[in-house]
Amino acid sequence: MSDTTGASEPMEPTGTDEDGGADGRRVRVVLVDDHRMFRTGVQAEIGRTDITGVEVVGEAADVDQAVTVITATRPEVVLLDVHLPGGGGVEVLRRCSPLMADAESPVRFLALSVSDAAEDVIGVIRGGARGYVTKTITGTDLVDSIFRVQDGDAVFSPRLAGFVLDAFASTDAPPIDEDLDRLTQREREVLRLIARGYAYKEIAKQLYISVKTVESHVSAVLRKLQLSNRHELTRWATARRLV
Repeated sequence: MSDTTGASEPMEPTGTDEDGGADGRRVRVVLVDDHRMFRTGVQAEIGRTDITGVEVVGEAADVDQAVTVITATRPEVVLLDVHLPGGGGVEVLRRCSPLMADAESPVRFLALSVSDAAEDVIGVIRGGARGYVTKTITGTDLVDSIFRVQDGDAVFSPRLAGFVLDAFASTDAPPIDEDLDRLTQREREVLRLIARGYAYKEIAKQLYISVKTVESHVSAVLRKLQLSNRHELTRWATARRLV
């Protein structure tokens, strides 16, 4: 499968049920993840429509591509990574909110991410996602989760459900990290990439911005968090499980 984004050719059925999986159900899915090899792996794992009932109708690698492909294909479910160039999964949810609100054919989102940080889980659920599973999930369980989200259920990896319960168990707002709240969404993206060891040039390429802009964001982050260098910044981010 090439790294192009947009509508994918439907896979030819090999013969259990011409309408989809073993029980005849069918769900149209868009994959949103900035790692091409991961998208390829997910496609291979769940995209045999004749067996799983899952038809992958499009792919995207960043926020702008995701919004374009989702709007064009109107899938039932979007598998959405949390960390994406251009604003992250939360930005995709914000820009696709009219599609989620469609009463007749809503587009539903299931976060699929390597991150198990409470901030990420709560952020996308607040943004409108119906569930959150980590990339350690098996193909069979992922297919099951996709159909459950299509039906309107909320789906979470077991440990992550606790984050959501804690955040929404009362009418009180969950605790806010005041330091982190000072940062813009783009500054948070730069912070995470710096903490993961990316060089400025790599961050610029990842986020489609200039090296000078990256430097400006790093300076702003250090100033707002009252840190002196990227080593302190990495320790700060690691302590909050933002990496």
